[in-house]
Amino acid sequence: MWAGNLETDMSKQRPRRLVMVMGAVALMAGCTLPTRTDSASEERLTVGTAQREIRLGMSGAEVAGSMGSPNIVSTDPERNEVWIYDRISTEYVRADQSAGALLIGVGGSAGGAVGGKASKSKTTRTQRTLTVIVWFDAGGMVRDFSYHTSRF
Repeated sequence: MWAGNLETDMSKQRPRRLVMVMGAVALMAGCTLPTRTDSASEERLTVGTAQREIRLGMSGAEVAGSMGSPNIVSTDPERNEVWIYDRISTEYVRADQSAGALLIGVGGSAGGAVGGKASKSKTTRTQRTLTVIVWFDAGGMVRDFSYHTSRF
């Protein structure tokens, strides 16, 4: 008879332990870090790239090699080429905050577990623009360049 009571007591404790372990896991999973996504390509054109890479007297091939293909190719009043790089990137940052609670009752027939979770998230959006204009001379060499950047 005693062995049967021990087996019944052990079978009652297993669900309680399982509930306690699951509750601890749920509490730990409720804490999340901010998630970042960025719509810009992996090869980002930056002001630093423009300042570092473009030099007066460079050829168009050298500019394309360091900056990539321009968005717009046009001509100035003297019919010399003008290259325009126009980039827009949007960055979203989402922060999730979660709080979990697990109440565990022990003892008698009233033993059990009740759990709950509350969460809220906040998303912020930042846009950046960069415009780089490169003017070439009649020989196809960089005559001048300028850039403008904004963030909002």
